[in-house]
Amino acid sequence: MKKLLVVAGPTASGKTSLSIELAKLYNGEIVSADSMQIYRGMDIATAKPAEEEMRGIKHHLIGFLDSNKSYSVGKYVEDAKKAVDDIVNRDKLPIICGGTGLYIDSFLNGIEFVDNSSDPDLRTELNRIAEAKGIDYLLKMLLEVDPYSYRRLFEERNQKRIVRAIEFYKTTGVTITEQIENSRSNESEYDYMIFGLKAADRSYLYSRINKRVDIMVEEGLVNEAEKVLNSDLSETASKAIGYKQLKPYFNGTSTLEECIDRIKIETRHYAKRQLTWFKRNNKINWINIDELKSVNEQIDYIKSLIDNRGFLNG
Repeated sequence: MKKLLVVAGPTASGKTSLSIELAKLYNGEIVSADSMQIYRGMDIATAKPAEEEMRGIKHHLIGFLDSNKSYSVGKYVEDAKKAVDDIVNRDKLPIICGGTGLYIDSFLNGIEFVDNSSDPDLRTELNRIAEAKGIDYLLKMLLEVDPYSYRRLFEERNQKRIVRAIEFYKTTGVTITEQIENSRSNESEYDYMIFGLKAADRSYLYSRINKRVDIMVEEGLVNEAEKVLNSDLSETASKAIGYKQLKPYFNGTSTLEECIDRIKIETRHYAKRQLTWFKRNNKINWINIDELKSVNEQIDYIKSLIDNRGFLNG
């Protein structure tokens, strides 16, 4: 089985820096698992690592797609597999790094997605219903066709995922839950260790998020947002946090400070959803970033776990 490491966790938890140090230590290359860093021109808001930050470590699946193109988890699984195979064939260690839990889980579990599960017209209609009647109405629709997904998504209340679950059932005749469970029967190709970053005190993570947004503004987020919002965005790309929250500023209906505060709030909410997703995975070795604050401390801890398990021996 192909061996790889995984670094997961919420936004602003330090995944990028940690994965780069792991790649330097273990002769690795990084495969991004971020659903927004795939797009060209969407750099600052998505916290895409700059060339100098990569420190010579090759990164895969970053900035390779135009923002007017849609992308799916099925396509990610396909592309990530190609990248990992390429890395392994060159006798290097693949390191999956990102905060999109669905991408990571689907890839590691070898989930296959059927080709006929997409209906853009139906998706548009479901989103229209959600806007007109609210997310609770959409959840009732989901309950009628997929009770398990209803329970899974009720607290998260993520409109995109609720719409996707309904769309999947209505286009394939089976629930997305059944599809995932059936696909899990495929044996994974990978032997992996997964490390998750979180904070024992949630306020520590939130303060990092607020600081990161301030830095993004200093680095030119407003100018980038204006360009991105004036371009032709796919449905996937339009979900990126950091752009649509600035629309009221460009329209003259809110101050820049108010819009920046909205970005911080939305990012904190997103981090909470990410943590909710990852905490369901009992294979994650958790690291509290407010206890092991430096990358060196985190590396030492991870190295001890890898060595104790003999994971990379031979």
